[in-house]
Order: sequence, then structure tokens, then C-alpha cells
Amino acid sequence: MPREASRGLPRHRSRYPAERYTRWMLRALTALLVLATLWLVMAFHLRGQWMFALLFLVLGASLAIVFGKRELMSHRYIYPALAGMGVFVIFPLVYTIGISFSNYSSSNLLSEERVRVQFLDQTYQAEGQAFDFQLIREGKRTRLYLEAEVAGEVRRLVSRPLALAVDGQPLTVEPARAIPPGEVLGIREVIARRDTLEALALVTPAGTELQLAGLRSFAPILPRFAENPDGSLTDLRDGTTLTPNHETGFFVTEDGERLTPGWPVAVGLDNYTKIFTDPDIRGPFLQIFVWTFVFAGLTVVFTLAVGFFLATLLQWDQLRGKAIYRTLLILPYAVPAFISILIFKGMFNQNYGEINLILENLFGISPDWFTDPAMARTMLLIVNTWLGYPYMLLLCMGLIQSIPRDLFEASAVDGGGPLTNMVRITLPLILKPLTPLLIAAFAFNFNNFVLITLLTGGSPDILGASTPAGTTDLLVSYTYRIAFQDAGQNFGLAAAIATLIFLLVVGLSVLNLRLSKVSV
Repeated sequence: MPREASRGLPRHRSRYPAERYTRWMLRALTALLVLATLWLVMAFHLRGQWMFALLFLVLGASLAIVFGKRELMSHRYIYPALAGMGVFVIFPLVYTIGISFSNYSSSNLLSEERVRVQFLDQTYQAEGQAFDFQLIREGKRTRLYLEAEVAGEVRRLVSRPLALAVDGQPLTVEPARAIPPGEVLGIREVIARRDTLEALALVTPAGTELQLAGLRSFAPILPRFAENPDGSLTDLRDGTTLTPNHETGFFVTEDGERLTPGWPVAVGLDNYTKIFTDPDIRGPFLQIFVWTFVFAGLTVVFTLAVGFFLATLLQWDQLRGKAIYRTLLILPYAVPAFISILIFKGMFNQNYGEINLILENLFGISPDWFTDPAMARTMLLIVNTWLGYPYMLLLCMGLIQSIPRDLFEASAVDGGGPLTNMVRITLPLILKPLTPLLIAAFAFNFNNFVLITLLTGGSPDILGASTPAGTTDLLVSYTYRIAFQDAGQNFGLAAAIATLIFLLVVGLSVLNLRLSKVSV
């Protein structure tokens, strides 16, 4: 008889302390995670990032509910996956769609409050009030002597020893009747002490702050803008007024001139309208849109044709060394794609590449692979076919092996040859189960960003486009170039194009699911 039973104790009592400690540790960990998310909520809220604050508020609340209620214990195991999907998939998608309805760009990046602070922090040097200065050495100490002529009167000031200056605090200067005694240091010594002089802030008896304005002068540095009660700003240099325009997200002058930086504002459907109505954007967009579909479609056709043909050959009974051929043909699939792309980029080099060297020696031609739009697109299809055919080869080999051999024997009795078997038996039988995978391959190549970026970078460019657009760009690379390579970095327009891409990919996914006979 077990010892617990002999003492009259239940069997489960011996495990109770461990379970209790585990439960308390889980509660403590949950509390720490909730506190951490609440701290992030406050941090993002104070920085004005309300969307991120809302995200972590939802995460913290859901974490407390799921791990705080025993009734929801079964949901604890799937919660990390759902939280990760929310943070890394759903939230970026919603955030991107939100940006597409704004003018968010490199010119409209900060909040209105931060833009206002930047303007109020700007200073300018007052003209006609500069003091010429000299460095005077008195034994081991060095002073600044300043002199200026204002309204026919000479003003002289002298500072305390520079060694007494404290970082971050201004150094006072006092009136002087004449230049103090000592050695006047030359320009070489002034240049050697330039960093020290630039860090100085001198305060006159009248309270004016002076800063270094050159190698020979200190001048008053005054605030450039002053804030008015109605929210506008006044330029103290010339008295002009800057008014905040909440429709464009800029401070504008009386003449309508916009001053950067600005702040993001809602623009409704302007970004989507611009895609289809602005001729300088619509033309390149439609050209890239059509090329994206053509590129993805031809890639699927070419890779399927090559993969299917090679898979059929590998099923030939009279072929010897199938294992060696299979390994060699699948080898490109094992090499990282970016390495193969960079190798092909060197081989297609118009001046020194091996491909042009062979073509010139054999046929006397030297194509402009990177400058001619047609040749650049042909090069992309060639390289992408090389990268994608091993995947189709593996799929076709697996599907061909599932075809009953009786069909081929019956075809042989009727006089059918290898070509007849391939076209009338093999291809129709594998095409239906292969269709969802072909659609998935189409969606992948629809967003094949790596190939375009590493091989052509989108070049050659489309002439007359107001945005960075190339004849070999896909929609995804076009969006990237608008967001990160354009001088204006129009994130709102790029987000609108990304949203359209998302809708297209969703449509392809729904079609894929329906063809796979999965209920949506």
C-alpha cells in the first residue's frame, strides 16, 4: 500500500504545493506583463502616438482577461499566436490603411505641437548689434574683451575669466572703460579655442544674450517667432504672421507660402484619387500595374512549362541516373535567391558579362539588358524562371507519380506516344490539383520585391513620371520607392498603393481558397 494511503491522506495532496506555486508564479508573471503594457500605453500616449497606445491597451486588457479568468483557461494556449497576429499583421495593415487617408510624408511627419515647438525654438542673429572681440591673456587667465559702436557711442564689455565658465550656464560680461591689460591672442589661438567659444553664452548687463557669430564677433541671438493667442506665429524679424492651415498641415505666410515642417492631416480619398486622375502618376501606375500582372503570369507559365517538361523526362523509364539528374535540377532551389540574383546581375553586365560575350561572339549582338526596357523585362523573366522552375519541378514530380500506370498502358495499346501521354493524360490530370499552387505562385511573384531590387532596382526609369517609377518596377517596388527613395517620401500615397495591392492579394487568396474547395 502506498505511504499516502496508509496515512489516510489523499494522493493529490503531495502535488498541491507545486501546483500552488506554479499558479502564483503565473499570476505574478501576468501582472508584470500587464504593468509593462500599461507603461507602454502611457509612454506612447505622452508622445502623442494614440494608435500604439490603443494597441498596447487592448493587449494588456486582453492579457488580464484571458489569464485572469479560469473560465478562459482553454484560450491561454492560443493567445500568444493571436496576439502576435494582431501586433505584426492586423495592426500594421490597419495602420497602413489609416496612413493612406492622410498626407503623411517627410514634410508632414511631426505632430502640430512639435512643429510649433520647432518654430518657437528658431533663433536669428540681430543685425548691426555685433560686438568685435579679442582674447586677452592675463597670466594664467583668459578674458573676452568686446567692443561695438552703437549710435556713435562705443560700448566696451569684458568677461570674467573663461576658466570660471560653467557648462550650461551663461557667462556674465561687465562694462569696461578700456581694453584690459594683458596679451592679445592672435587668430591662431582663437581658432584653437573655437569649440570653447561656441559653447559660451554671454549675458550683458541689459540681459541680452550673445553668442559666437564668427571668428571675430559675438552677436545677440534672438528668438525668431512669437506665439499669438489665436495660435498663429509672428516672425519677429519682419513682423509677418504665420497661420496654421489645418487642411494642408502647414504654417502659411500672408502670401500663401508654406513653411516646413508640417504635420499630418486627413485628406480623405485624395491619395486614391491622385492615383487615377493625376496624369503624371496615373500613366506610370497603370504601366507598372499591367507589367506586374504580365510578369507574375508569365513567370508562372514559364516555370510551370520548364518544371513540367523536366518532371516528365525524369519519369521516363529508359532514363538512367535519375537521382543524379534530379539532384542537379533541384540544386538552384537550394542556393539562396539573393546570391543567384547577384551572380546573374554580373553575368548580364552589358560590357563585361559572360552572356553578352557569348552572344557577341556567336551572333554579333550585345543587348542592352539594363537600359532597354524590353531587354530588362526579358532578363527578369529569364532569371525568375531559373529561380522558380525547381519548385514546379518538385510539384509536378509528386503529382505525376500519383497518376495510375494503367492509363499509360492503355494509351500505349491505342498507339499513344510520349507526347500524347504528356498532353492528354499527364497535364490534364495534374493541372486541377496544381491550380491552387499556381495561384499561390502568382501571388508570390506579384510581390517579388527582392528580385526587382537586387537585379534592376526598377530601372530604366519611366520618363515624365512625377514619382520614382521604372519600367521594370512591380507595384511593391514602386510603393517602396515612393515611400523611401522619393525626395518627398510620400508615405500617404505609398500606403494607398499598398492598400490596393492588399486588396488584389486578398482577391487572389479568396480565389485560391475557392479553387481548393475550402469554404470562405
